Amino acid sequence: MGKTQKDRGARGELLWRDECHKAGFENVQRGGQLPFQKGNMLADVIGLAFVHQEVKFCEKLNVRAAMEQAAGDCQDGEIPILAHKTARKDWLVTMRAADWFNFYRAWLEKQPPDKVDKFLLGELLQLFAKNIICWEKAGFPKPKNPFP
Repeated sequence: MGKTQKDRGARGELLWRDECHKAGFENVQRGGQLPFQKGNMLADVIGLAFVHQEVKFCEKLNVRAAMEQAAGDCQDGEIPILAHKTARKDWLVTMRAADWFNFYRAWLEKQPPDKVDKFLLGELLQLFAKNIICWEKAGFPKPKNPFP
């Protein structure tokens, strides 16, 4: 890897660190320049508990390869994420679907039950409305509304 690529990578790590600070995670810092023991890979950026952060700042990215790198470098108990951006665009975070569902499930459990029920009912009504339109376009008779 050339000096320009290393500099760009370091700049990306600093930008991601700053993004974490803006979100309230003040302990986040670059990990790439810190000394580590042989066999223990430090993440590009450290400071989010139980999260291995791989950071990429490039115009063309092989997301699958970068996620495999993050997963391969993370320690037991860490969740690998890929924080990536291109010039003049917002940051994106990529993670494995199983990890995302675990995050979502934990977030959902903290929501008030009435808020979740209202949201899910709205989703069901939208789905029902879309299906009615599809059925009508296909020439089927309009079904009865299950939510009178």
